[in-house]
Parts: sequence; C-alpha cells; structure tokens
Amino acid sequence: MGLSWVHARARCGVRAPDVRVEVFTSGGLPAITIAGLSGSASRDARDRLRAAIAASQLELPSQRITINLAPADLPKEGARFDLPMAIGVLAASGQVPEASLRDVELLGELSLGGGLRPVGATLPAALAARDAGRSLIVPEGDAAQAAAARGATVHTARTLAQVVAHLRGETRLPVATPPSPHDPEPGEGPDLADVAGQAAGKRALEIAAAGHHALRFVGPPGCGKTLLARCLPGLLPPLGEDEALELALVQGLLPPSRGLPSWPAARPFRSPLHGASAAALVGGGTVPRPGEISLAHHGVLFLDELPEWPRASLEALREPLESGVVHVARAATQAEFPARALLVTAMNPCPCGWAGDPSGRCACPTDAIARYQARVSGPLLDRIDLHVSLRRLPSDLLARAPRGEASADVRARVEAARDRQQRRQGHPNAQLDAAGLHRHAQATPDALSLLAAAGERLALSGRALHRVMRVARTLADLDGETTIGTPAVAEALAYRAPSGSAEPVRQATLRSPTTGDPTRHGVAGAR
Repeated sequence: MGLSWVHARARCGVRAPDVRVEVFTSGGLPAITIAGLSGSASRDARDRLRAAIAASQLELPSQRITINLAPADLPKEGARFDLPMAIGVLAASGQVPEASLRDVELLGELSLGGGLRPVGATLPAALAARDAGRSLIVPEGDAAQAAAARGATVHTARTLAQVVAHLRGETRLPVATPPSPHDPEPGEGPDLADVAGQAAGKRALEIAAAGHHALRFVGPPGCGKTLLARCLPGLLPPLGEDEALELALVQGLLPPSRGLPSWPAARPFRSPLHGASAAALVGGGTVPRPGEISLAHHGVLFLDELPEWPRASLEALREPLESGVVHVARAATQAEFPARALLVTAMNPCPCGWAGDPSGRCACPTDAIARYQARVSGPLLDRIDLHVSLRRLPSDLLARAPRGEASADVRARVEAARDRQQRRQGHPNAQLDAAGLHRHAQATPDALSLLAAAGERLALSGRALHRVMRVARTLADLDGETTIGTPAVAEALAYRAPSGSAEPVRQATLRSPTTGDPTRHGVAGAR
C-alpha cells in the first residue's frame, strides 16, 4: 500500500483554487479509479495515464489505484490534472520521493507518448503558487503565460520523464523567465488628424479617454462614427504593469491557440458583431468563460448599430458598467471576471439613418423613429456619460477640410488629466462614488445652481446628476482646474440624454437661481 498527494490548481474564472490530488495504492485487481472528475473525463484520463507512464519507461503499479481530486465540491474540467495524477501514482509506488512534492505544484496534459501538452490559464495558477510559497511545473507551451507572474518560480518541461528526473534530483528543469519590459507603442488604428471635421466627436473622445466615460455617437451613415471610435485607443496611454497583468489573467483563459498575452502593450479594442448573445458579450457558458466586455478590460468595447443588438445582450451590460465586474453564477460554480472596459456605442437616429439631415431624405414616420430609438432602454442610456450627435459634413467642406490635431497631442492632455486623477483619488473620475464626488468634485455655487436647475428642467435621475459631475470633474482636470466651474458643468450637461430620450440635449436655456442670468449650453455636435 502507498499514499501520496500532489498540489495542483483548478480553473475558476480568474482564480485558481488549490486542488489536492490524493493517490492510494492497495491490493486487489489492477485498476484505476478517479474520483472528482466527470465520467468521460475520468475514463480519458485513465487511458492517458497508462499509456504515458509506459511510454516514459516508468512502472505502473499492478495494484488497485484510487485517485481523489479534493475538494470534491469544486468543479474540475479538462486534462490539466494529468501530470499531477501521474506524479502522484509514481510517488505512491516509490518511484518519486514524496519529500520533493511538498513545495511544488504541477499542471499539464499527457500525450500517449509521455509528452506534455499546454493547458492554458496558467497565469492565475502561477500567481496562486507564488502566494502559497511553492514553485510551479508546467508544459513548455505554457511557459510564456505562467512566467508573466513576476516573483513566481515556474519550471517548464516537455515530457513526463523530465519532470520525474527533476523531482528525483537527477536534473534541473529550466526556469521560465518573465518578458523583459520595453517601451510600448500606442494603440494601433487611425490617427485623429485623419478625421475631417467632427470637432464635437473629437472633443467627446478626449473627455471619454481622460475620465474613462462611456460614450454614444448618434448620426447618419458615413458621418464618421466608427472612424472616431477606432481613434480612441490611440488617445489612451499604454497599459501599465498592473493593468496588463489583470488583462492577461482574462486573456489567459482563452484556448492556448488564441495566443498568449504580452506586456507592456496597447490597450485592447474589441468590436463584436451586433447579434452576439448576452453570454458572448458579458461571459457565461457551462464552464464560465469571459465575454467581450472582459476581453476589453482596461481597453475599449465598441458596439456599432446599437439598436440592432438583442435587448437581453444590452441589458446584461447594465451591472458591469456600474461595478466593473461580471459575476457568472451556475448551479455548480461561480466565476468573476473584471470588466473595466471603456464603452463606446454608435447608432443611427432612425431606421433609414437620415432623420434630421438637411437633405430631407428621411421619410420615416414619427412613430417608427420612436420605436427604433426605444430599442435601447432608458436605464442603459442613463449609464452612458457622453451622448453626441454628429452631422454629415457637406462634400465641399469634406474635400478641403484641414488636417486636425494629431492623436499624440491629444494623448498628452489625456495622460496629464489621468495623472491628476490618479494622484487625487487613485482611479479615473468615472469610478467616483457619491462619497468620492463629495470629496473630490468641489464646485462653485453658480455651477451647483446650474446643475440643480438642469436636473429639474431635463428630468435627470440621481444617477444622471452624479454622472454629470463626474464628466465636469474630468473637464476641470483637462483644464488644470481644482474647482469645477460653471463652464464645465454646462458642457457636461450638454452631453446628457434627457430621461426617456435617446437624443442628447441640443440647446437649452437655464436661468441661474442665484443670479437670474440665463446660461446657454448645448451639445457640441449641434454647433
């Protein structure tokens, strides 16, 4: 009889819970019983164990072998436990010293010839092993991903025989080295200088990038909505080390064939096709996988043709936009994925797309336009900070439009504003809660009076008023101001959509309750 146990890691979202692989050998007819895996996975693992151990010129005990993956209530899937189970069998039969297993964790899929195949999602396991004070042995194909966990000791191997020799002290497995830092390039995509006209859209992009504010463009086909959205990654600073690690934790959950995350890198830009399900957008599946909003973590999620998206998919975004986290609950497991993506959306004003165009080509009935805009719910629009109407540029102006400001120049202002926010509160203005607004968004009395008057006239919700102050705080940061003034509040109000409306505020005259002076504000897109 023999008893041994090996440390491994399961996959549960961006976490890697500890799994103890227990192996017991006893008298009886030779057989392998695996507890803790589903029936088909258990059968497949038994066959791989027998073939791989034999092909590695090691001895499979002619005894009854019982393998238990504890804890029993933790869902386990995939072939990532092949290597720890094989080492546990060899340790229980005395072919591997048990003392060598105390400070090591193992992950890997066995081939029938004794080779090791990558299993993916090894970065969370490497971080957990580092925090537990143990080293990690992974297949060579997982080395780049696991090595991204700085401070972790990650050994790589190509075969089961190499792992056995390492544990016996006969040879040493190579240690994976983390990627060397380098100067990252800004995000790929068009330069803002290549966009003709559309000063309102460019201004909104700068505000969105500076404060991480969700943005919606409304305009006719071909006016530049998609082009502007694709300029946004070029306005954002490259990922920092902590941000890149969080993103890598999500990207590392994809199949290994999808590539490995790198650092430092440009921020991601995800543009899924409309029609994607709620699970594809926010995450889900029998085994929870991250959705597009998590794959765009610390980057940009662009949803074009917003009213054409399934209502259930759009409504699933409401909670992640508030919390920055996606919770996926299943009967057997729960997973959590980060989702701090900068949301940018685009839509036409009506089914034909030409409502409000000076050409007068729109023939959509009023009720058809209302039904079209109502496809996007008010609560979702309420969670978008910036609503901008774009207009088609006349052909003569488009042909001779001067080259605008380059993305690099705008990015310098964005980085300066972000630095002010980081020093002041440690996160972007879009994440300020009520207490944070009270502490960090001090406004002048006239600015507060304007905000109160606008809230009544435009029927803004409490959430909308808070979002106006967040945008105003960002506008003040772009101007280098410590206190929010009336111009910042007026411009922030101009980017709101009134409750129950899909259109931004165009022009409104509000009278200050304190001075009686009229204050005009309007969306820049209408200018």
